[in-house]
Amino acid sequence: MVYRTEYPRPQFERKDWECLNGEWDFELIPGFCEFPDWQSTEGISFSQKINVPFCPESSLSGIDYKYTDYIQQVYYRRSFTIEESRLSGRVVLHFGAVDYRCRIFINGKNAGSHRGGYTSFELDITGFVHAGENELIVLCWDNPHDFSIPSGKQCEIEHSNGCMYTRTTGIWQTVWLEYTPVKYIKCVKLTTDIHACTVTVNAEVSGKGDFTAEAFYEGKSVGKASTYTDGATACVTVALSEKHLWEPGHGRLYDLVYTFGDDSVKGYCGLRSVALDGYKFLFNSEPTLQRLVLDQGFYPDGIYTAPSDADLERDVDLAIACGFNGARLHQKFFEERYLYYCDKKGFMTWGEFPNWGMKTKTEACVGNTVTEWVEMIRRDMNHPCIVCWCIYNEVEKTTPLALDIFYDVTKAIDPTRPYIDISGFAHYKTDIYDIHDYEQDPKVFAEHYDPFGENGVDLYDHRGYTQTYTPGLPVMMSEYGGTKITEGGNSTDEGSPDGWGYGNDARNLDEFYARVEALTDVIIRNKNMFGYCYTQLYDIEQEQNGLFLYDRTPKYDVEKLHKIFSKTEKDV
Repeated sequence: MVYRTEYPRPQFERKDWECLNGEWDFELIPGFCEFPDWQSTEGISFSQKINVPFCPESSLSGIDYKYTDYIQQVYYRRSFTIEESRLSGRVVLHFGAVDYRCRIFINGKNAGSHRGGYTSFELDITGFVHAGENELIVLCWDNPHDFSIPSGKQCEIEHSNGCMYTRTTGIWQTVWLEYTPVKYIKCVKLTTDIHACTVTVNAEVSGKGDFTAEAFYEGKSVGKASTYTDGATACVTVALSEKHLWEPGHGRLYDLVYTFGDDSVKGYCGLRSVALDGYKFLFNSEPTLQRLVLDQGFYPDGIYTAPSDADLERDVDLAIACGFNGARLHQKFFEERYLYYCDKKGFMTWGEFPNWGMKTKTEACVGNTVTEWVEMIRRDMNHPCIVCWCIYNEVEKTTPLALDIFYDVTKAIDPTRPYIDISGFAHYKTDIYDIHDYEQDPKVFAEHYDPFGENGVDLYDHRGYTQTYTPGLPVMMSEYGGTKITEGGNSTDEGSPDGWGYGNDARNLDEFYARVEALTDVIIRNKNMFGYCYTQLYDIEQEQNGLFLYDRTPKYDVEKLHKIFSKTEKDV
């Protein structure tokens, strides 16, 4: 069976493409070694089969190497056929994500490489292919003990432990071919203006000619603009004849069509704005309460990869059914198909870097972070659902100069969204001061923030780390709750085989609902906080503090959860 055959990036879609998912030849090499700078495929053998795009640690891959041993090298091979007529233009090979370093060979020749386990990349392989059957080999290397590598919540020890889970090695998102004319559109950057009712398109192109962008709403043309370019870039501003704002709960999207010579690409945009005003988060100029849930993007049978497109949409629908208007996408760059459903449904998200496991003060760490962070922002910045960028999570010791660099780089690429330097713990150069607090007693939880807003107040963190709050910065409770229910007992040990949650377990359902509602109300009532993020949407392996089981079976009454998490300031 071939999984995940839908087009991978709905915001930049071409008709002429071919999915390369399915059965590939495969080999894994257990144990550790330095990165082998492969210059040829000589001596490489393949003794197994794997179902791409699933990682070998997953059951859906057909390998199911979870907990067997560490994997550091994996090899892939498959063939593909190209018709002679397609060689008149470009042949482009795309990878959704490969963890961590890889080198690609086409018909035995070195066609290119990539470093970064979470971001998409492409290779122009026109000069390496011929009409008929072609061979593709992908060699991958990933070291879970190289702490300069972004790895998110992938466990560095053999078995999952605490809040670290099963690792992912090699290909874990869709692989596909795309065919373009010689003159083509490389990418676009979108900026919308809700007051002028416009969308500005900055395009990178290859070649000279007329570039056109046309906008549609529900099939009706609502604006069009064209310009001539001598090459490299083209910029047009499309005046929209109808105003339909994208907002939480309403994913009103404009379809976009870009044309350049014989190249045509489909996309979309949302007309919306985000801003900060004192302690308030403004969405389309209106104060808006962010009611988020933590989503870590793991699946029992696919690990980092959703088994189907419907599974991605279901996760958004589950969060909405519980009353949330967004999600903090935690320690992972989510695939674009997930963001597409957030865009369609008016569901806010945070874009967050997978920094856990990294030694953040090293030069190698800073370099690897900047490289992949830039790729991520450029890939995802056109998604209206993303309302905030966050570079680090819970870092105690790092280099302030690096945080200056991350801030400046982020703002240079995208000045339209707020930025968080370190979610939880210390803050150095940030637009938002956010807090993590897993206190389970609502009264004590409220006391932590009663003096909030005064000069010199040290705000509490769930691991006892405090830092003096800078008056005037907007504040977000970006982790709280994590409540687990166990009839008649507690299981607070993070290494417990029975699973764990934060603090003492709720003894029964009634106590669970009362505690979670009281904790949430504390945040909503605090006029100096603009939102919260509840931990978490579903259980993951041994961490069992989700609102759903790992397989997304409900643990609680969803209607009762909706009443708790759909509250706004007027309801408490």
